[in-house]
Amino acid sequence: MAGHSKFKNIMHRKGAQDKKRSAQFSKLSREITVAAKMGMPDPDMNPRLRAAVNAAKAQSMPKDNIQRAIDKASKGDAENYEEVRYEGYGPGGVAIIVEALTDNRNRTATNVRTAFAKNGGNLGASGAVSHGFDRLGLIEYPASVGDEDKVLEAAIEAGAEDVESDMGDGDENPGSHSIWVSVDSLHPVARELEKVLGEAEGVKLAWRPQIKATVDADAAATLLKLIDALEDDDDVQTVWGNYEIPDEIMATLG
Repeated sequence: MAGHSKFKNIMHRKGAQDKKRSAQFSKLSREITVAAKMGMPDPDMNPRLRAAVNAAKAQSMPKDNIQRAIDKASKGDAENYEEVRYEGYGPGGVAIIVEALTDNRNRTATNVRTAFAKNGGNLGASGAVSHGFDRLGLIEYPASVGDEDKVLEAAIEAGAEDVESDMGDGDENPGSHSIWVSVDSLHPVARELEKVLGEAEGVKLAWRPQIKATVDADAAATLLKLIDALEDDDDVQTVWGNYEIPDEIMATLG
């Protein structure tokens, strides 16, 4: 296991997900409802629902909103959402995976294809880029829970596979710890880490690139527009990529 602090893997631009709070709450509610509908409506008995609720709490979503989303599934009046994955290439040839929850596949496919086309990318066929990623569990903590050594030690004891730490450099970049685990051990490891580090900001399945591609300034600017366009879509839940943008370039993009 290794701890990495210099270049934390960038899966999406920091802050992009909470750029529009109401839109983010809508996406969080959708995930909570789907998770509750697929399993028990009790977070303690449903790992996916627990992860969704924790993600909502991390974004300061009101308890009433969370409970309402759970109740919606329990009452059986929730929309029928299905999970859809899209794969394609962004500026600079970077690989991108888009995960969505939709009640209209045609609408979502059209919107995703348009976002790629208008921002220097190409939507590919299913499986076009996912072979270059590993499907893993990801547990996220703020840098404030402890230094790299503390988190690394806790992760080893809990049975994690790898840790990436970015200790941040101020309010604009408060830093974070990303703890990677196997899919099957995601929730057991999360429970062990909670005993030492407290409740995580995020516990979810993720796509980790096997090889990262560093992009130049021109490609980075267009790439971030593509990521924003995808994340602005109501149906899109998460966007993953194999890109890495050096700190000096990110500083110029703002």
